[in-house]
Amino acid sequence: MAQNDFYRTEAGAQNAGVQADVLLRLGMMCATGRDCELDLVAAHKWFNIAAIKGSNRAAELRAELASNMSKTDIARALREAREWMTMH
Repeated sequence: MAQNDFYRTEAGAQNAGVQADVLLRLGMMCATGRDCELDLVAAHKWFNIAAIKGSNRAAELRAELASNMSKTDIARALREAREWMTMH
């Protein structure tokens, strides 16, 4: 039983890492306008979620992006990230 718990924990950690990478890529797409409209609020949201999932790079990019955003836009991005995390 303990061995099954170990494998489940390992699989969960690996899945979180993969998910963080995908979310980081979404943030990059929104921040650069690659294959979508440029949207800094969405980019901040995806970087924030990726950082919560363990991406250090996403945390760095989120901070860099936030330095060029209004407080209103940052608040909106944080609210959207919370909503996404609540639903997923």
